[in-house]
Amino acid sequence: MDFLERCFQLEAHGTTAKRECLAGLTTFLAMCYIIFVVPNMLADSGIPKDSAVAAVIWITILSTLMMGLWAKFPVGVAPGLGISAFFTYYVCGPAGYTWQTALGAVLISGMVFLLLTVTRVRQMIIDAVPQDLKYAIVVGIGAFIAFIAMKNCGIIAASPSTFVTLGDLGQPSTLLAIAGVFLIGTLMVRGVPGAMLIGIIVLTILGMILGLVKPPEGRFFSLIPPLPTESLFALDIRGALSHGLLSIIFTLTMVDLFDSMGVLIGLAQKAGFMKEDGHIENLDRALFVDSVATMTSAVFGATTSTAYLESAAGVAEGGRTGLTAVVVAALFFFSLFLTPLVALVPTFATAPVLIIVGAMMMQDVVHIRFHDFAVALPAFLTIISMPLTYNIATGFGFGFVSWTGIMTLSGRRNEVKPVMYVIALCFAINFALRLG
Repeated sequence: MDFLERCFQLEAHGTTAKRECLAGLTTFLAMCYIIFVVPNMLADSGIPKDSAVAAVIWITILSTLMMGLWAKFPVGVAPGLGISAFFTYYVCGPAGYTWQTALGAVLISGMVFLLLTVTRVRQMIIDAVPQDLKYAIVVGIGAFIAFIAMKNCGIIAASPSTFVTLGDLGQPSTLLAIAGVFLIGTLMVRGVPGAMLIGIIVLTILGMILGLVKPPEGRFFSLIPPLPTESLFALDIRGALSHGLLSIIFTLTMVDLFDSMGVLIGLAQKAGFMKEDGHIENLDRALFVDSVATMTSAVFGATTSTAYLESAAGVAEGGRTGLTAVVVAALFFFSLFLTPLVALVPTFATAPVLIIVGAMMMQDVVHIRFHDFAVALPAFLTIISMPLTYNIATGFGFGFVSWTGIMTLSGRRNEVKPVMYVIALCFAINFALRLG
């Protein structure tokens, strides 16, 4: 315990080893679905399925461990869902590139991230973001988390006429998810420790009783952890430097830069790392880890890695130090041997946790100066565009471009730092590249 105190300064952060372990377990249970979702997408791009599974898990272990031990952030890092979809269903789809060439583009974008990090340009960008937009980012991410969770458990569904509509509430899994929101919410209001974890376990057990969760069949334990043998070092850097991939590399860079930045800002705010002036302790280290993780992902055979939104579940459970991330990494390591058992936790059991977390992050909306319309409009666009475009980085773009435009046109240039103009221009270019 003394070692943990010296390493993570638990007492100074107002936490305990038990609480950090509980938070790590909660984050793991909220994140473990990526073991199945991300490799399935990567397999569609042509990467051998077994290698994709091993690559995703190993990258998550190494990146999250580095985030916990060095950056001291209670955050899980893994190949991103949105960027994996872009990688598979656009770069390796309509764009016509092989998965090896696409991995080369991921490596190059990671190098760009690293360059921006070591030169402290990424830190300059974050410091240039107005405090109101930082709060809007937190709120927008909360809305995005809740939207994803409600979609995954069937509370909302796609509609050809209204785009999104109320889902089939008669589905047992959807009803369990709704019940989970009330269960976890009630436990939290009553101050019950481990409320989110209790909710996940109860819903998983109920799912097994109702036949919605099937126990693993056949062999579910391996003595030797799998390795990404077929995708390791398979990337094609020369092909990635071709003219046609320049716009893709730019898009990968922009999306990961602001996607990860948004998640880290939001989680730092909830974990108490953000000071009154907006500065975030150890953020430079967290950004460095993100950069290295992306390059390592490309080498192993996975897509751009980023800080995961689901880490908010662990933060809400009390995670405040890197020990939370270390626990997450350890559990992912054990999942290499027990992958079928990890599958026991269904989506409808973790969805209520994310809905609750979204509500908690929404509480920061009171700090935004909505009485000032020059602030209110960019903040609103930031918040609303994240869930509606299913992309955090797009929310950044809408917010940054509208903030710089409105403040400049209304004669309030002094409220726009020079870096903001550069960011807004980059987003404008990114949006322009999508016109075709």
